[in-house]
Amino acid sequence: MGANVQVCWEKAARYMEIEARYVNCDEEHLFLNPEKAIELVDENTIGVCAILGSTYTGHYEDVKKMNDLLEKLEKETGLFVPIHVDAASGGFVAPFVAPDLEWDFRLPKVVSINVSGHKYGLCYAGIGWAVWRSHDDLPEDLVFHINYLGSDQASFTLNFSKGAAPVISQYYNLIRFGYDGYRNIMENLYANTEYLAKQLVETGWFKLLSSLDPALGLPVIAFQLVNDRPHHFNETDVSHVIRERGWIIPAYTMAPNMGHMHLLRVVLREDFSRNRCDLLVADLKATVEYLAKQDKTHMEVHRASRGKWQTLFDKLPKHKVAAKEEVASGKVC
Repeated sequence: MGANVQVCWEKAARYMEIEARYVNCDEEHLFLNPEKAIELVDENTIGVCAILGSTYTGHYEDVKKMNDLLEKLEKETGLFVPIHVDAASGGFVAPFVAPDLEWDFRLPKVVSINVSGHKYGLCYAGIGWAVWRSHDDLPEDLVFHINYLGSDQASFTLNFSKGAAPVISQYYNLIRFGYDGYRNIMENLYANTEYLAKQLVETGWFKLLSSLDPALGLPVIAFQLVNDRPHHFNETDVSHVIRERGWIIPAYTMAPNMGHMHLLRVVLREDFSRNRCDLLVADLKATVEYLAKQDKTHMEVHRASRGKWQTLFDKLPKHKVAAKEEVASGKVC
């Protein structure tokens, strides 16, 4: 799996004592690179995890490419390695706006898929789904049969008693919206995402890291400050200041081996209107202009202070030159 996996995968690997083999990200691949992933596969590999909607940037990983490489590997070596698709976010998005994208059971190596109803399934937190290709892909010895409620019931969960409200809410949404309803919602989200992204870029302060193509990623905008204009503030500063205007925009670093890359992320949901896009852009622009003004003021004070010290140094006797150089270098003050 890519080093950009959600922390739940790291937890599962550690708790179940599974050796996790991470494919490191780089500047050109901010998510799983199938060519690098296939190099880590051997006779001990129990599966490959492909993400349909990376937490960091919203990108879809290339499940089709991974499937083709694993099929080729099986023909050459006889190794059977299946794919699990973590479609926590994209599972309720891609089918409605990119129906031709192959990432699901159309690919023979995909044996299981998970999706979260509380994301783009439009439910409250607490509901998620797992689907297997067939009964053969879910070993019977992992399923418990109980009759506490008066009849045989198959149980494949880590807990037993749990409220049914999230399940009912998902059932309600599926009936209420249907395929056309979900498609309309997702198409509207992408329209607003493209509009917001364009406005952010036009401020001149930001550049995009995510994709606006519905076949390549979620209606998510991952962006960072441009490097071609001088400034001494970063994405974390932007996140802190814009909170004063009521927005909570996370600032974070990329996958572990790319901790030098900072970015901000905006996730668009059903209620994120065009008007809200305009408000967010206006507040972001005001935020960076405020930080730029503070930055400029700080640098002017710094230059004035250095000028005073330089004047003082120039008046020092020649035998104090060494001391002058030490102070100038910052060794002493």
